[in-house]
Amino acid sequence: MAGRRLPKVTEAKGFREYIKQGWGESDRRVDVPAGLAEAAAAHRARLSAAFPGRRIAVAAGRAPVRSNDTDYEFRADSDFVWLTGCQAEGAVLVMHPAGDGHEAVLYLRRPAGPAEPDFFANARDGELWIGAVPGLAEWSAVLGLRCREIDELPAALRGRLPAVLATRGVEPVLDAVVEGGSGQELRRVLAELRRIKDEWEIAQLRAAVDATVIGFAEVAAELPAAVRGGGERWLQGTFDRRARTSGNGPGYASIVAAGPNAPVLHWTRCDGPVPANGLLLIDAGVEMRTLYTADVTRTFPVSGEFSPAQRQVYDLVLASHLAAMAEVRPGNDFAAFHLTVFRVLAEGLHDWGLLPVSVDEALSEDGQQHRRYIVCGVGHFLGLDVHDCSAARDDKYRAGTLEPGMALTVEPGLYFHPHDLTVPPELRGIGVRIEDDLVVTEDGAEVLSDALPIEAEAVECWVREQQRG
Repeated sequence: MAGRRLPKVTEAKGFREYIKQGWGESDRRVDVPAGLAEAAAAHRARLSAAFPGRRIAVAAGRAPVRSNDTDYEFRADSDFVWLTGCQAEGAVLVMHPAGDGHEAVLYLRRPAGPAEPDFFANARDGELWIGAVPGLAEWSAVLGLRCREIDELPAALRGRLPAVLATRGVEPVLDAVVEGGSGQELRRVLAELRRIKDEWEIAQLRAAVDATVIGFAEVAAELPAAVRGGGERWLQGTFDRRARTSGNGPGYASIVAAGPNAPVLHWTRCDGPVPANGLLLIDAGVEMRTLYTADVTRTFPVSGEFSPAQRQVYDLVLASHLAAMAEVRPGNDFAAFHLTVFRVLAEGLHDWGLLPVSVDEALSEDGQQHRRYIVCGVGHFLGLDVHDCSAARDDKYRAGTLEPGMALTVEPGLYFHPHDLTVPPELRGIGVRIEDDLVVTEDGAEVLSDALPIEAEAVECWVREQQRG
């Protein structure tokens, strides 16, 4: 401490006075990727055109309580992020009708400086506890939005303008100010607008997939450690570490299912052993700091070599996967690749003697016996949410047609549970899923995740290569 000059403070009476003094400027910079503000502005323009003359309010939300006085990590509402690029807890975007469009104003909590009690007394939000956060000026500078204090929100939503169209159940303050309305119309329109990704969004998805590919390779390299005793937990931690390092974290609860756990569709417990002669099914995705997420699944032999029974199941799933991806092109029904998957799988299951009826009867509306072994869907939209645009109308989604810019997954599988007596013993306990992320182009589709192999021999070589380092 010798030779250093400390900030001069005036004589203070007690802690409350002393804690206010002697502080320099905090670093409140906001680090956002290039193009984010421009993309968000374009998204707001699309929403503005959908609701001319209507006031619109969309909230970021708050972290839910985990237990007692601890919260889950905050994750901003996806519609709010799509419109703003901001991830500030408790923020609200209001779009006021102005001229032929809207004027957007972002309402935020102003950081409490050292002169205010919340600086040291509020363990949830106080900067002495959680560190410096961006202020209104910092957010305004990077987002190109006018920012106001959240306390001004109630007054901003009053007046003779038309009733506010607002998201509900996200921000208590907004719910209290806006009377009536469920917000379903707003959510529906936002979901349908978000179906078509722009180039900036596709770049975010591509980065998320690239990071996920690295994570899968790191998981494969750790298979020997998992077999020795680390188990599924070790592999889950390996991927989740990559997700946290390269992005915001996992885009959803990672599924790391080894051996007899692989047929369990949502095996998020990830607490089982990893058998040396079993399969590993990993369904995981890195969520970027912009919150766009990948969603990729691969199934590979822990030993680096499929057994005959494992290979039999894998090859059938692969055949359905390749046939389905060929159906992803503009103008095709969204349902086309789903129907293709089920036909290929039903034909294979029938050839194996596992269907009690004909293929056509199984595929009929009153049949569906093949679904015993694949009860889940085989694809969905992808974006800010792993199951993106879920509020869209059916004719704009499941019963709709594919358009350029749509991002989606294709994920067929077969799941033979260990206690399913309808399948021969050698198939029991085998679960296989292959999932790729695609973007519909003008003349077909781009497979974002094609850096990960899917052909059986290539998968075996890849596993062995990762373990050799």
